[in-house]
Order: sequence, then structure tokens, then C-alpha cells
Amino acid sequence: MNKIFLSLWSNIWDKKENLKKAINLLQENISNVKLSKFYKTKPYWETNQDNFLNMVISWETNLFPEELLEFVKNIENEIWRTQTYRWWPRIIDIDILFYDYLILETPDLIIPHIWIEKRDFVLKPLLDLELNFVHPKLGKSVKELYEKLDKTTLTII
Repeated sequence: MNKIFLSLWSNIWDKKENLKKAINLLQENISNVKLSKFYKTKPYWETNQDNFLNMVISWETNLFPEELLEFVKNIENEIWRTQTYRWWPRIIDIDILFYDYLILETPDLIIPHIWIEKRDFVLKPLLDLELNFVHPKLGKSVKELYEKLDKTTLTII
């Protein structure tokens, strides 16, 4: 079994329901599920949109990385992920953060996620789940990465 961490976020319609729907669909191929709290954050780039609701989920799975990517994409499509341009509001967005301690770079998938260490809206929910998990490329724990980060305002929901 492989330990997986995903980041989920939404900022359209009923954000909490969007995330709950994604969690329910994700549970088809997972075991030992852990969920972070929900965190509300301001938009990161394009600021003329509603706040995001963010969270992180961890679990164990037998899916290979490419199978996991396909599984996640199918869930996003089922929930109707829409993206007109790169920083557009989204009903759901699911990012693969970590796949155990794997380092993988393909045209379709980069693990660990390329911007984890720069995003408090990802690191803070990760702290809820496993603060001592060590980033395989940076060699620092989630807690160490979070402590060195310039933080935005997060609100627990």
C-alpha cells in the first residue's frame, strides 16, 4: 500500500458540498482515510473571485501513480471541474501532493507537487494530518516547511 496526500479545493457554489462529494468518490479506491479541517483562503492569483475552501486528505492505495492521476481526473470531471483559464474559479480541483516518498517527473505528472513548499493553504492542512512527513526532494518535514513560509490568512471552517 502507498500513502497518498491530495489537496482539494473549491470556490464555486456550495464549496463544502463540492469537497464532500469528491471525498465520497475518492473513497472507492482507498483505505485508512484521514481528513484535515476545512480552511478558507483568499484567491491566490486572480483576486476578483470568491474565497476558496481547502483541505487535504491522506490515504493508502494500491493504485500506481498514473492510475491515481486518471482516477483523480475522472472524479474532477464527474463533479464538473471547469476551468476557462489557468486561475479561474473551480467547482473542484484535486492535486496529488505526495505519493509515499516517490519523486516522479513526467509530462503529465510531477510528484511531489511542484509548489507545496510555497502554499500555506496546502501546508497548514497537511499539518493536521502528518506534521513530520518529510518532503522527499527538500528533505524537510511539513512542519519545518510551514514554519519558514510567509503565511496568508487562513480561517478554519
